[in-house]
Amino acid sequence: MNDDITSASTAHPAPARRGLGAIARSQMRNIAPFLTLIVLIVFFSVVSPSFATLGNVGNILTQVSVTGIIAAGLTFVILCAEIDLSVASIANATGIAVAYFTLQDSYVNIANVPVPGWVAILLALVACSALGVVNAAGLVVIGIPSFIMTLAMMQIAAGISALLVRGQIAYKIPALISTLGSGSVGGIPCIVLVAAFVLLLSHLVLTYTRFGRYVYLVGSNREAAENAGVNVKLILGAVMVISAVCSGIAGMLGVAHFGSAQQNEFDTYLLDSIAAVVVGGTSLFGGRGGIGNTIVGLFVLGVLNNGLDHVNIDSFLKILIRGLILLLALIINVYAQRLRETSAD
Repeated sequence: MNDDITSASTAHPAPARRGLGAIARSQMRNIAPFLTLIVLIVFFSVVSPSFATLGNVGNILTQVSVTGIIAAGLTFVILCAEIDLSVASIANATGIAVAYFTLQDSYVNIANVPVPGWVAILLALVACSALGVVNAAGLVVIGIPSFIMTLAMMQIAAGISALLVRGQIAYKIPALISTLGSGSVGGIPCIVLVAAFVLLLSHLVLTYTRFGRYVYLVGSNREAAENAGVNVKLILGAVMVISAVCSGIAGMLGVAHFGSAQQNEFDTYLLDSIAAVVVGGTSLFGGRGGIGNTIVGLFVLGVLNNGLDHVNIDSFLKILIRGLILLLALIINVYAQRLRETSAD
């Protein structure tokens, strides 16, 4: 009897160890980005004394704010196992639109009738929402794959930008946008506060609302979502509009932060926003991840870009390193999905 008890007690820890290993493998998508962030912070803090300063932390937060707003909306789309390649172009078009409608200070000119500057903001928001609706209609009504639909929208939005500015640079924007994009409150840049608010609101929606649960369900198993009575087309259309609106907000604030509106101003933000979501650990296959992952991904990219500036590395090499980081994140993403499928079997 005692031998049986002894053998049972010694055999018990083995499943626990296997359980810990399984947990580690299942959480690899979340653990790897966080460890990457820690390694980058430690490395740049050692090689550059100017990196680990409070002022530089503020610089990093400011640098990732526009990307963070775009990435918040893009997270909804990727959680549904879709993609939006038009986010940067919509941001650019919206930023140009709000500058285009602005006549001077806080007034816009429509048919030579001056109206308050908030109308310019409203028109710009309507414009980016309309572009999102077109994306949604192409995806859920016509049935065009999101990759192709948003690729076409990327060109459409770029064309709108070119048509509005015609090679010129616009400087005047409504006072509210100027304050939110380039002002500060208590020493904290307003654009950082707006980005934090958008990310927090997105997290609350995804975590605590029925809509958020439907987003995860649609991304995890679209057929199961339909069987459960979820209007899958409505959810897919909604996330495309959310993505466009977030891009529009980022575009308007970005124009204020940069100090001008011009063509191709947001081109680099497409890769940055997708990288923030994917590097953070949100699954390209849908249903796994969230805003927390996106925030980690934002900091990984922000610390990487800022840190490389502090060590005076070749600018071309910087692009290569960012590409390698993204490739590594994609490999982890795909590998984690395979582990998930294997464990499910």
